[in-house]
Formats: sequence, C-alpha cells, structure tokens
Amino acid sequence: MTLDKLRPYVSGVLDPFVAGFDRIGMTPNGVSVLAFGMAIAAAVAFALGGRADPVWFAVGAALVFLNGWLDVIDGALAREQGVASAGGDLLDHVLDRYADIVVIAGLAAGIGDYLLGFLAVTGVVMTSYLGTQAQAVGLDRVYGGLVGRADRLAIIGVVGFLAFPFSGTYAGFTLVGWLLVFLAVIGHVTAAQRFFYAWAALD
Repeated sequence: MTLDKLRPYVSGVLDPFVAGFDRIGMTPNGVSVLAFGMAIAAAVAFALGGRADPVWFAVGAALVFLNGWLDVIDGALAREQGVASAGGDLLDHVLDRYADIVVIAGLAAGIGDYLLGFLAVTGVVMTSYLGTQAQAVGLDRVYGGLVGRADRLAIIGVVGFLAFPFSGTYAGFTLVGWLLVFLAVIGHVTAAQRFFYAWAALD
C-alpha cells in the first residue's frame, strides 16, 4: 500500500493548517504554487549539498517534506472553500510533475551524475503519467504500485537527512546516488504495474 492511500485519513491533522491558510486569504492555487516554490528551493539545496556542504542535503530534505505537506493541503483547502475545479486539479498535477523533475535534477546535479538523474526522472514521470492516463481512458485514477508520489517524497526526505551525516561512498555510490538508482528502478517498475493494471481493467 502506498502512502497516497492514507490521504483520506489525515483530514483531522490538516484542519488547523487549512483553517490558517483560509484565514489569511490563501487560495488553493496559491498553495500549489507555494509547494512548487518549496520544490525549487529543495533542488537548489540538494545541488549545494554535493558541491558545497552536505548540510544542504538536510535542508533540501526539509523542503521536500514541506512540498509534500503543501501538496496535501491545497486539495483540502479547495474543498473547504468550495472552489474545487478541473482547472485547479490540472494546475496541481502540472506543478507536481515539474516539482518531481526539478527535485531529481537537483539531486543529480549535487552528485554530478546526470545519467542516473535521467533514468530516475523518466521513471518518476512515467509513474505519474500512467496513473492519470488510466483516468483518460475511462478508468479511475491509479495510485497503486510499489511507490506513489507520497512514498517517493518520504523516501527522498529521509535519504536527504541521512546524506548529511553519511556523506561517504557505499558500494560505488553515495546515498544520493543509491537514491537515484532506487527511483529509476522502482519508478519504471511502478509504471509497468500501473500499465498492466489498467490494461487488464480495460478487457
């Protein structure tokens, strides 16, 4: 089970944050843009983590968690304000995909391994694409598979924190390098799982 399936169960925790954003006049689209800003900042921090000081990996990890948290809040805020719309859903998903891309680009830049970054980002993008493409052909949106977006952000955040104290090389890769290997393999495997699930459901 992926963490995406837990979204309906965290509404009680979200309520104070949703109320706070509503009180200051924040819109759901504004929260989506703010979440994307956190992703850009995380990418910069990850790049600095490999080139300047490993402590930046921990900063990037914290920003990734903020991105994920805000990504949950924007939908809850839209429902609270009664402004949920197809346009808002579109903006949220587009910014999520760009956020995934820039975060992985930052990780790849930090260790200077752009081939691994390419393999990881294509796996991540294809995972998300297959989830929404199922909906485009008349099925429900697919969140299943080994790793969903929430799982991925959690893993990136945890590894980012660990990459600060454990900045050495392990079996040929740094922790961030192994993270990119994991994202590449699991991303394409999850995309394949979603494809075959949708294919079977269409029969």
